Amino acid sequence: MRKLVYLLLFLTLSLTTHAADRDAESSSNPSDSLLFFTAADGIKIHYDVKGNGKAVVLVHGFIVDGESWKRTALYNDLLANGYKVITLDQRGNGKSDKPHTAEAYANDAEARDIMGLISFLEIKSYDVVGYSRGAIITARLLVLDKRVDHAVLGGMGDDFTNPEWPRRIMFYKALSGEPVKELEALVKRIQDTGLDQQALALLQKEQPSTSKEALGKIKKPVLVLCGDNDSDNGSAGKLAALIPKATFHTVPGDHGGASSTKEFSSEVLSFFK
Repeated sequence: MRKLVYLLLFLTLSLTTHAADRDAESSSNPSDSLLFFTAADGIKIHYDVKGNGKAVVLVHGFIVDGESWKRTALYNDLLANGYKVITLDQRGNGKSDKPHTAEAYANDAEARDIMGLISFLEIKSYDVVGYSRGAIITARLLVLDKRVDHAVLGGMGDDFTNPEWPRRIMFYKALSGEPVKELEALVKRIQDTGLDQQALALLQKEQPSTSKEALGKIKKPVLVLCGDNDSDNGSAGKLAALIPKATFHTVPGDHGGASSTKEFSSEVLSFFK
């Protein structure tokens, strides 16, 4: 219960910051200056590219968007070290389209959006960093896209390998309108900040899992990187053990704070180099 309270506090703070960022952007960035990629099913995906050099895709977590990476040490450090940094708003989030059908989020739609964007940008190979739910999508990229060179699975343990993960189902029920006392504050905050609750529910409904067997066939180098006070999504150590070329490191922090730290950035840069 204490972990869930901490999670709700983190999400509340994230939503408040997200809403403020969204309001500031809407007043300073006209829509015609934004970059969009049209996915195979017609969904428009907002993305941003900064810098030159080897491409690194940053995949955001749940109830945030690509802008959340720009508040981390990693984003600036990647640019300073000569990387091309690609952020995007996953479908259902940020400035991307938010369809209200389950089919729009099924069959690895989010991973395929990233793959389509990489093709659109004519990138031959890339590294990828996913955090929290973004790590779940990154795992799918490792399975589906041979162009991935290195991948970081941040803030994630082995629980997502279960297609019937109780945590995912609880979030889906709460966002779909079922009474879930533990998540009442989260749902209210989503409503108060004007996020698309139905799209977020469908993201949970169709969230992919990757089996332990599929993880065992991944041949690319993987870094599993987690806060030393983060066990929200199962065991990160056990996740690393499932992937043949994975290494496991921890940095100071909990699930909400670890990804923004200098230590997290240093581990990622060392891994890429």
